[in-house]
Order: sequence, then structure tokens, then C-alpha cells
Amino acid sequence: METSSPRPVRIALFYGLTLATGVGLFFLIRQTGEGLQPPTAESTATAKSGGAKLDVLVHVLATLAAVIALGHLLGRVFRFIGQPPVIGEIVAGLLLGPSFLGEISPDMMHLLIPSPTDDPAGKVRGALQMIAQLGVILYMFLVGMELNLGTLRREAKSAVAISHSGILLPFVLGSALALGLFRDLAPAGVPFTSFALFMGVAMSITAFPVLARILTDLRMEKTPLGVIALGCAAMGDATAWCILAFVVGVAQARVGGAVFVTVGALSFVTVMFILVRPLATKLARRWETGPLPPILLPSVLTAVILSALATESIGIHAIFGAFLLGAVIPSESRLAAECHRKLHDLVTILMLPAFFAITGMNTRVGLIQGVDQWMWCGLIILVATAGKFGGTVLAARFTGQNWKMASALGVLMNTRGLMELIVLNVGLELGIITPTLFAMMVLMALVTTMATSPILVWLVPTPKPAPVKATEPVAV
Repeated sequence: METSSPRPVRIALFYGLTLATGVGLFFLIRQTGEGLQPPTAESTATAKSGGAKLDVLVHVLATLAAVIALGHLLGRVFRFIGQPPVIGEIVAGLLLGPSFLGEISPDMMHLLIPSPTDDPAGKVRGALQMIAQLGVILYMFLVGMELNLGTLRREAKSAVAISHSGILLPFVLGSALALGLFRDLAPAGVPFTSFALFMGVAMSITAFPVLARILTDLRMEKTPLGVIALGCAAMGDATAWCILAFVVGVAQARVGGAVFVTVGALSFVTVMFILVRPLATKLARRWETGPLPPILLPSVLTAVILSALATESIGIHAIFGAFLLGAVIPSESRLAAECHRKLHDLVTILMLPAFFAITGMNTRVGLIQGVDQWMWCGLIILVATAGKFGGTVLAARFTGQNWKMASALGVLMNTRGLMELIVLNVGLELGIITPTLFAMMVLMALVTTMATSPILVWLVPTPKPAPVKATEPVAV
């Protein structure tokens, strides 16, 4: 049965009545509103300061765009000269912060990050901090999935001795260095124990993802040197993060709180290995063939966030929960590969630039003033290098490696990269180190990471690295 279309007259009449009704209602609302008292100047200022959501979003988007673009460009430049691309991304954050752009043009820097006068509540910095924290949590989950527990067991005899010696010596030297740094470069009120423990851990970190990428670029990942280095770095990373968890627990604990942190951390680790790991292994085996369920990624992300929430509630920082969850997932499974495929580019290209921006804002090289402080900076670099290189070489020689292999391992273990920045930001956030010492330690991370590739190539000549594919992700 056909329906007749409405007549044009009826349509026009309906439209006119609707429009007239709307206009009439507006004028009625307007007449009522004209009789209201206008807001006071104080309430207007409060509304403006609390409601400038568009300005915050503009600054955050502008900062992310600048860091992503400059970081990608500098990453390619540094890669061209044989350096890890993460160096370019770190440098991009430093260039856009107060150390460079803030020195030559504060107004241009404030186009990205508004001044404290324009943003007294620090909303832009706070928004970037939240993005950065989430990016680091997801990144640590990806790093955890790269740890092959089977490889660690196979290389346990040599890897444990070499990696732990490469942690112990720089830890002791860093703690000893704290004796000289504490009086002038430690925050007021921080206990020496927390400061010394943190300095020891900060000297002991090796960047497992950057090391793995350097070996891949030089076609050395499957050589005897590469296999041992990857095993040592993985074992060392796992150990160093456990030590850092302990240090954070000590730093955050109040009276009686240390017991809660210790018991909570041990309980969490037990649950992850006794309950979560067998479940993850079972699911990984089930999903090795056939289509993956649509609920996979939402479930994994929920688990990451809950794990991070658990460790944050315990008092050992959210990144440890994410890292440990990644570690209990079989690294060579289809489950791990799918999570890596879907999360890696999102995290490293979009979210980690916020972390580089925050690091750049926190790093003020200008705070390092005078010959004395620059000498301390140089001594930090020297101690960090000597500790990592010396501890690794001694242990490698003791386990039967020749001098060439031992030296190459020592150079590789001195790689720090993004992992060091994560540790340093944790220390700055907890108030264990001052901004001046933070700047010195960032410079140490850059110098030690940049020294790895050229020294390694000099020690162990290798064929020319293969060109990077357009779709190949950049490790940080």
C-alpha cells in the first residue's frame, strides 16, 4: 500500500511553527535570564581557571606533535650515524625543554608548555604526566614480554654470575659515590639510606631493549656474544628492577610500612608465578592455532592495569606490576606476538613521547653550575662506566670468556637508554634526587648509551648493518 507524501503547504506550516516556537522559547528564556544577577569577578576567575579545558588540550596536542615529529627526525639522524634511535627521541625532549628552547626562546617553549603564571595549577604538565605514566606502564609490559625465561634458565650459569657482578660493582660504587653527593645534591630531608640505595640502582641499570636492537642492527644477535649478552641483560634487568622495587618500598615506607610493602610485594610475586603464569601459559597454548578471540586485547589491557594498580597500592610503583605481568607471559607465544603487534607502535610512537617531553621539562642542564658540579657530573659518568664495564669483564673472565669477549660484554652492559630515564623519573617523582642531580644522571645515560655502538664495532668488527624496513618498529 502506497503512502501519500505530505503536501508542501503542510511541510511549510510545520517548519514555520517549529521555528517560531523555538524562537519564542529562546526570547522567553532570555527575558527570564535578564533578571538574574551577573557572576562576581571572583567566581568568573574561578570558572576560567577551572574550565580552560580547550587550552589544556591544545597545549598537550601541540607538545605531543612537536616531540613526535622532532623525535622521529632526530631518531633517523642518530640511526644514520650508527646510534640507537632512542637517543634522538631523548634529545628531542631535551631540546624542547628549558635546557635548550627555554634558554633561547622562553616564549616559544611556553607555546607548548605554558608558564606557571598562565597555568598555576600545572594542568598541562599533569595531563602529559598521566599520558607518560600510562605509556611507561604499557612499555614495561612489553619489555617484560621480551624476557625469555627459558633462555635465562639455559644461560643461567654464566648469565647469573656475569649479570649480577655487573650489578653488584656499580651498585657498590654508586652507593659510595652517594657519600660525596649527599650533602650538596640530595633533597632536604631524604634519608641517606634511600639516597644511597637509589644511586646504586641507577648505576646498575642496563637497557635490555636497546641492547637487543644494537645486536640486531650489527647482525650479532645469534652469535655467541649476542646470546650471552641477551641472557645477561635479561637477567640483569629482572634483578635490577626487583632491587628498585625494594628501594621504592623503603623510600615510601613509614613507621610499620616497610613490613606491609615487603609482605605485599612477596605476595604479589607469588600470585603472579603460582597462579597467573600457569594460566597465561595455558591460554597461550590454546591460542597458538585458530582465530584469536576479540576479547583478547581488552582482557590483556585490563590485566596490565590491574597489575599496575596492585603494585602501586602496595607501594612499589605501578611499572613493576606491568613488568612482572609481561614476564609471566611466554615470550615466544602467539599471544605475546599479538600483544606486541597491537601495542608496540601505539606505545612507542604516540605515548612515550609524552614521557620524553616530561623528561625534557624535568631536565635543566643549566642547574649544573660551576666547575665543581661539572666535575661531579663527569665523575658520575666515569663511575657508571667503570662499574658496569669492570664488573662485567671480571665476571666474564672468571666464567671462562677471553678478554675480547669479556670486553665486548662489558661495553654492551653499559647501555642504558630509556630504562635509565624511567628509573631517574621514579627517583625524582619520589623526591629521592634533586633536579640538578637528575640532569647529571640524564647526561650519564646519554653518554653511556651513545658510547656502546662505536666501541663495540671497534672491538668486534661486523658486516654493514642491514637497512631498516619501512614497517620495522624502533626499539627504545
